[in-house]
Amino acid sequence: MNREPKKSTLIVEFIIAAAIAVYVLFPFFIVVINSFKYNTAIAEDPIGFNGASFKQFFSNLDGVVNNDHFKFWNAFGTSAIITVVSLVLLAVFGGMAAWVICRNNKKAWANIIYFIFIASMIIPFQVVMLPLISTFRDVGKFINIQMLSSIHGIIFAYCGFGGAMTVFILNGFIKGIPFELEEAAYIDGCLPEQVFFRIVFPMLKPVIMTVTILNGMWIWNDFLLPSLMLGLNGEVKTLPVAVQAFVGSYVKDWSMILTAALLAIIPMIIVFLIGQKQIVQGMVDGAIK
Repeated sequence: MNREPKKSTLIVEFIIAAAIAVYVLFPFFIVVINSFKYNTAIAEDPIGFNGASFKQFFSNLDGVVNNDHFKFWNAFGTSAIITVVSLVLLAVFGGMAAWVICRNNKKAWANIIYFIFIASMIIPFQVVMLPLISTFRDVGKFINIQMLSSIHGIIFAYCGFGGAMTVFILNGFIKGIPFELEEAAYIDGCLPEQVFFRIVFPMLKPVIMTVTILNGMWIWNDFLLPSLMLGLNGEVKTLPVAVQAFVGSYVKDWSMILTAALLAIIPMIIVFLIGQKQIVQGMVDGAIK
């Protein structure tokens, strides 16, 4: 027998949800409101509206976009290239890996590879970050291709770190795809790669959207890995790393820092708002199937 929740229970749940929302959104509020102020107003009233104006916001915006040290458009283009290429590679190669593992799940080697993927999700990045840098430096010297301070190097790193979660989610979804569809394609003379790209990959669209948005938010907003691989003072900078241009040893231009941070997070907020339904649905489908 279904019973409707009591009114008091609903009120408590609403209060708890509102408190969590305020806690989560408060840092974003600080960034937004202070991007409309000058430095003195930020220091005097960091959480209020005193000193905030649209005129000051456009002044801060002009100072960020046209700053020779920040180089907004260069950093934006670098972040866009790294994010888009990494996401495409993760979707394609992650889907291929998950499909092969799923269709060979009765074989020992497939299970071993799958559990290696899962185990890699448990290891904190801080444990491997220093060995990672030395390994990339040595590999770059060995193959005579620069892996550090390069776009292709950090894309390779993102594919490695993002591959585990991608394979994990896609593998759960592929289990729900009837194998009879693939058998029919094989009977018609399709090769394995044709079966994947013509039959399996199109059916992965919902969950591909999920992993793409999740990985995209992580790659776009990441600071630690780009700061290690690209350097804080290198020629190649992503947006989070480029914000360091406004931070000096003795002076921090908070109006510029917060305005630059706002510009950096707006694209991912838009993407998240557009794709939030796909995130939830893809996670549920991957877990159930």
